[in-house]
Amino acid sequence: MRNLRVLAVCDEVDRRLYSKGALLARSTPDVLLGCGDLPAYYLDYLVSKFNVPLYAIHGNHDAPPPLEGSAGYDGCGATWMGGRTANIGGLLLAGFDGSLRYNSGAYQSTQFEMQAIVRRLVPQLLLNRARYGRFLDVLMTHAPPRGIHDEPDPAHTGFDAFNWLIQRFQPRYHVHGHIHMYDRRKPIVTRVGATEVINVYPFRELTLALPDPEPRRTYRAPLPSPGRELRQRAIR
Repeated sequence: MRNLRVLAVCDEVDRRLYSKGALLARSTPDVLLGCGDLPAYYLDYLVSKFNVPLYAIHGNHDAPPPLEGSAGYDGCGATWMGGRTANIGGLLLAGFDGSLRYNSGAYQSTQFEMQAIVRRLVPQLLLNRARYGRFLDVLMTHAPPRGIHDEPDPAHTGFDAFNWLIQRFQPRYHVHGHIHMYDRRKPIVTRVGATEVINVYPFRELTLALPDPEPRRTYRAPLPSPGRELRQRAIR
């Protein structure tokens, strides 16, 4: 096993990260995860200061192209993971944008739409299992799974599709945002089977325990036997 240092951020520009000298006392993470609803200048700032890769998904308040405020997302240094998977130095990551639909906003989906989006990734997850012996290490979303850390109002209800994915593919971690934590009595970490579901609002420093990357397999051509070499010389 190996440890991967992660800084996950979402929903709020936090002065503990975004102020003069704020990052001096913090260790440099190996990777940044952006779980949505953050301005591009904040993401760009974190990438510039830490000089590590950023993988991000969009929240329901992010501006889509061509609206004002959307252009910065293309140049903030993020690799956008909505509806995608990636292998990041042995870390198997998947991400999904947005929240449950409650108005005409861009990064919103119905329960049925999110089911379809999630299931489109199944072939890639199966390929991960064939290649690496596991489906997924980290699931990154904006909204939570339904019934875990979510709220009863339509805007903050979680997705059924995430529950299905967790139960079927058992990622080690599911990090999400969207649910602002003003009540310290509410849980922010919930274990579901083999998966830790973590609300990272407004940021969380995590050390993720992951399997060591498998050594790269190389093919070595067999050496010719002495008898075969002698026969080839005799033919000549």
